[in-house]
Amino acid sequence: MSSLQSLFIVEDDAKLRSMLAEYFVKHDFDVKTFEDGNSAVDAIIELQPTILLLDLMLPGNDGLTICRQIRSKYMGKVLMLTASDDDFDHVAALEIGADDFVSKPIKPRVLLARIRMLMRRGEESSASLGSETSEINILNYGRLSLNHSRKTCLLDNAQISMSDSDFDLLWILASSPDQVLSRDVLTKSLRGIEYDGLDRTIDNKVVTLRKKLGDSSTTPKRIITVRGKGYLFVPDSW
Repeated sequence: MSSLQSLFIVEDDAKLRSMLAEYFVKHDFDVKTFEDGNSAVDAIIELQPTILLLDLMLPGNDGLTICRQIRSKYMGKVLMLTASDDDFDHVAALEIGADDFVSKPIKPRVLLARIRMLMRRGEESSASLGSETSEINILNYGRLSLNHSRKTCLLDNAQISMSDSDFDLLWILASSPDQVLSRDVLTKSLRGIEYDGLDRTIDNKVVTLRKKLGDSSTTPKRIITVRGKGYLFVPDSW
């Protein structure tokens, strides 16, 4: 069995699919490609690739449907490829378990950087199992409990399902209670890239977290927006 990191590409554009496959093979990935999600679902669940590149707009079952089908059974990272500028699509992708997304037209070097960031996050999470103390690994605020090693979120003793990247954002915010964290800081911490002033990933993830954690989107009290500055985790609101 190859020791290379495994990468599955689900993309119906043959030219783009071929170009990405060739690029990532050159960068030491074990690549498998699929032209539609129907042929990929069983292979994803069975073979558990390290990274899944999943096109949002596939014929038949689209990327959102595929992600929903596999998410509870697939342990790797999902990076969505999208030509859509619609925040609704981005929020929907993050809500059902995508870890990140990249907008088309695809720049392979940017895509490679995002993939490596997702892989580093996974490695750091695994390393933390043996290196961090229980005090660092667990945060409790009222009815909210976060376990960093297990990446679990409990609210009222019920586990809240969320993607690794959603949990990571919540952990970052909860680790700095009553402190305003800028989009620049959050983007750098979560995605390893500079905030360009336009990227809506953090905002979309906050929307997702609020929805999952029962925080009103119109008058949030748990993760609040500080206009012009960023986001603030309110520790005594849980």
